Amino acid sequence: MEPVFRKRGFASADLVASWPDIVGDRYGERVRPERLIWPRTPDRDGSGVPEPATLVVNTDGATALMLTHDMPIVLERINAYFGWAAIGRIRIVQKPVTVPVKKQRPALRALTDDEQKKLDAKLDGLEHKGLRQALETLGKQVIARSSGS
Repeated sequence: MEPVFRKRGFASADLVASWPDIVGDRYGERVRPERLIWPRTPDRDGSGVPEPATLVVNTDGATALMLTHDMPIVLERINAYFGWAAIGRIRIVQKPVTVPVKKQRPALRALTDDEQKKLDAKLDGLEHKGLRQALETLGKQVIARSSGS
């Protein structure tokens, strides 16, 4: 996939793969990054900072209106992801965006009494209620997936 992304101006697939995390739930599934357009500037001495790119995105008409309103916030989040002002503007192209269908994960099996006792023994001594609950949930998932499924 890397050659395809490079052809569209992306140095790697990271921006596209991390897009929902970068822009959040509101735009993660309804806006798709299409390409990056980097300005062509002669590299005089090789030490200059590159000019910001234009990010071309696809979305429907209603989302385009919302995105236009939230553009400064979205630009800030994208540039925070890159760690520098890589994107100077976003160009919106209105066209239908298909929302991917999320596959339901199969339900995990219940732990046996012996497995639950071993997990409880490992978590004994944890006083922080939230941490204990998170580790217990993780432990149940790891045990249920790794043995007997």
